[in-house]
Parts: sequence; C-alpha cells; structure tokens
Amino acid sequence: MLSVEIDPGSGFCGGVIRAITRAEDFLSQGGRLYSLGAIVHNDAELGRLQQQGLITVSSLEEVPEGETVLIRAHGEPPSTYESALGRHLTVIDCSCPVVLQLQRSIREAYARLHQNGGHGEVIIFGRVGHAEVLGLLGQVDGDALVVENKQMLEEAMDQLDFSQPMEIFSQTTKSPLEYKEICKMLLERGAKLTVHNTICAQVASRHEKLVQFARTHDVIIFVSGKSSSNGKVLSDLCRSVNPRTHVIGRLDEINPAWVKDQDRVGICGATSTPKWLLEAVADYFTRWP
Repeated sequence: MLSVEIDPGSGFCGGVIRAITRAEDFLSQGGRLYSLGAIVHNDAELGRLQQQGLITVSSLEEVPEGETVLIRAHGEPPSTYESALGRHLTVIDCSCPVVLQLQRSIREAYARLHQNGGHGEVIIFGRVGHAEVLGLLGQVDGDALVVENKQMLEEAMDQLDFSQPMEIFSQTTKSPLEYKEICKMLLERGAKLTVHNTICAQVASRHEKLVQFARTHDVIIFVSGKSSSNGKVLSDLCRSVNPRTHVIGRLDEINPAWVKDQDRVGICGATSTPKWLLEAVADYFTRWP
C-alpha cells in the first residue's frame, strides 16, 4: 500500500496569498477587476479566479479607462504606475513587500555607483523577461546587467569593467546555491563586489527542507505551473537528490506507472501552487490504484 505525504512547507508564499485574498475580496463585492499579468503562475488557480470574474491582461491598454487594476506580487516598474494614473485607473497594489524592498535597494545602489560621475555596475541574478526582473530593471531605466546562470555571466565578463565597483542582487525566488556560485565567479575575477542577500527568506529556507523531504520519499510528485520560475528551481532541486521526481501542472498529467506498491509518495510544489491542488493530487494517490 502506498503512503502519501504533502510537504508542509509547500503552497503559496505570503506575497501570493496577499494578492489572491485582495482579489477575492474585491470580486466578492461585485466589482470588475483586471490583473496586469497572471496573478499567479498556475493555470489551475488562474482558472478558479477567472470563474470568480478576474480578468487577466498583458498591458494597461487592455484595461478600460476608470476601471480597477491589480498589480501582482511580482511588482512593476515606475512607468506602470505613471501609465495607470494617465488612464485614470484605480490601482490595487499587491507588490510583495520583499520585492518592494529589493526595488528600493537597487535604486539606492545605482545612485551610489553613479555619484560623482561613477560608472559602477548593477548586476541582477534572475530570469530574463521575468515579471519581477522587469520591475527591477525599471528602477534604473534598464541600466543593469541581468544574468540567468553561470554560462550567461561568463559570456558577459568581457562587457564588465572590473576597475569599477559592482553591486549584485538576486531575484527573490532564485536558488541560494546558484546565487552563491555567481558571486564567487565575479569575486574570483577580482570584482570589487558588494553582495546583497535579496532571496526571500521564506523561499531560501525551503531549499534545505525540500532536499530532506525529497530524500525521505521514494517518488516525488512536484506540482507547478510551467511558467513558474520558482517551480523550475525547486523541482530541479528535488530531482538532484531524487531521480524519481515528476513535475505536473494538473491531475490528468499523472502517470500511474510512476509509482509502485509500497512506495512512499511525497507531494510538493512551488510558491505559486495552491494547497487545494496539492490536496487533490494527494487524494488521487490515496485512492491508487
């Protein structure tokens, strides 16, 4: 008989919970609410919220003047707020406090590096094109280097002026280990580097606990939306210690052949994965075969 356990640390982070709660509260009053970008990188949860009336748009131009728009936890550049004001939109700002602090820190670092004619470099370790990273770039008018991995940093080394100071920041949901390796590469090249610890503490603490969870189960079912940056980081972490890690976004993606009698099945997910979906997956395996 299978044993099934849900990782107690999996599920929405505080920033996502806050955004979804505010959206549900607004929609429950019968208002029309537009979300600038997906409020959460999980199709199942998006579908649930759409049934309640949430409208997802990719740009403010899609929001009729005078309506209400929600800024999700990822945050936005200053230009977004200026555009919303120009279109007479009411803004429900659900930017994660951790992201807002990171935005402020990047603005301050940029000012330090460029005071008195300086030409120092702001470096952001993050996923190119990710909503949070776009918001960070907007704080410095795009004048920062974004690197996703060690290979990208290696390719960018020739562009960097190592005679100037540098300050590095990480997207809040990236791997602490990868961030450490990126910083090490720069320091080994002689960079005058200031390292900022900007990975969300809730995310960082999950890594060690998730490794232990993956090691103590025969099979890991990792539940995450395909567009979730955090989901990619954490599922790769699980797979690094447990090769029998399988990533799904929906119940119908489960392959019964993944498990055997007597397996200990561990179910976990990203910070964008709702608890109700983790519980639905657990229920599936509880009733297996």
